[in-house]
Amino acid sequence: MEHYYLSLLLLFMSLISLSFFFLFYRHNAKSSVPNLPPGNMGFPVVGESIELISLWWKGNPEKFIYERMAKYSSKVFKTSIFGQNTVMVCGAACNKFLFSNENKLVMSWWPDNVNKVFPEAVESSKVEARKLRNMLPQFLGAQALQRYIGIMDHVAQRHFALEWENKTRVTVFPLAKRYTFWVACRLFISVDDPIHVENLLESFNRIAPGIMSVPIDLPGTPFNKAIKASKFIKGKLLKIIRQRKEELTNGTASQTKDFLSHMLSSCDENGQYMTEKYIADKILGLLIGGHDTASSVCTFVVKYLAELPPNIYENVYQEQMEIAKWKAPGELLNWDDIQKMKYSWNVACEVMRLAPPLQGAFREAMDDFVLNGFSIPKGWKLYWSTSSTHKNPECFAEPEKFDPSRFEGKGPAPYTYVPFGGGPRMCPGKEYARMEVLVFMHNLVKRFKWKAIIPDENIFYDPMPVPAKGLPVRLYPHQP
Repeated sequence: MEHYYLSLLLLFMSLISLSFFFLFYRHNAKSSVPNLPPGNMGFPVVGESIELISLWWKGNPEKFIYERMAKYSSKVFKTSIFGQNTVMVCGAACNKFLFSNENKLVMSWWPDNVNKVFPEAVESSKVEARKLRNMLPQFLGAQALQRYIGIMDHVAQRHFALEWENKTRVTVFPLAKRYTFWVACRLFISVDDPIHVENLLESFNRIAPGIMSVPIDLPGTPFNKAIKASKFIKGKLLKIIRQRKEELTNGTASQTKDFLSHMLSSCDENGQYMTEKYIADKILGLLIGGHDTASSVCTFVVKYLAELPPNIYENVYQEQMEIAKWKAPGELLNWDDIQKMKYSWNVACEVMRLAPPLQGAFREAMDDFVLNGFSIPKGWKLYWSTSSTHKNPECFAEPEKFDPSRFEGKGPAPYTYVPFGGGPRMCPGKEYARMEVLVFMHNLVKRFKWKAIIPDENIFYDPMPVPAKGLPVRLYPHQP
């Protein structure tokens, strides 16, 4: 249904574009900026969006990048996607330039879909946004997260007991989403009631596809469903926020209970607190970021371990069982245990190189500047892509080969491995994701081996990589 709506609108937009082609062509020819990067702007209005989205559906997003790198420039090329004049920046040097010039030459930018689904985020002040950015390391940094590892492990043990054990086959992707969402709800807002969590998850599952859909706000469209889901969840969050404020006031909740308590207890130098609506919007974004990307990584860890030579699984298994054998009955994982999972994390990193949950992100030029000898006009969008380095033989030898040893020692060269972005806007949840994925791997491999039921299952991107059938696997429990 999502693809139907998108195809229908893109066809309609293409017909409109062709009808007005010559009208737009004359205007654009006169207003063109000299010395722009080489490239093709595609059709008016839709640009090259149709081809880009088509390749996402086919599970080959890097083809869009590499074909144009070969045809126009291996560093920068121009295009038009999602209605925006865009410069694609490719390679480690361009990644470094972009990440190093955050809030100097470029700033964060989101498509209108995101702004309409999260309107309060757009209307919020830069002061509030900066305050939140400064607050995140206090809760999502390695030191702060150490006290939450046991909670993650407790959630994981319950998840596997309820959803995996005593089953001969499971579908991994929806279960991974459920696990990561339970963890996010528990750590961010201390919601642990199964009915409450499932109701929220049902609505959350409508948001990400809607954000990446065509912005038609009509009943039944994915975009309309995303807007409704966002409003529904924010209504629920506002109730939780108001209840927590009362608990903080009367002393029945601590300021370090979870991220919500941190946000409610933090004020600026003038004693001003963040508004309830702003907090609800940011918690919503954190819940999405805290479970969507991690669930993709967990799913593809399962996929690759099922497909790779058995020694990869065995090495992960031996590492995890060495940790498990020293645990007393009922003892939860701790920070020292996580630090011992070096090989397991190398495997997860290689999974994220080959199937990154984040395909890239937009920036907006704050002023005119020159990049690689080409003019970048103020207001143009720039898009960096994981594909331009992750599968580039100049950055990774034999890029299609699965090789966890790439991450031993100093690891990949700077700015070549960017699943979490880079610079000031590097994903603040990187350490959170590492812990969440490793806790999942620990609880998975100590219980099971498994086999993919659909060999070479198709993958599509929406916008994260998703197995077309959800990755059904057959489970083989370890014998006591």
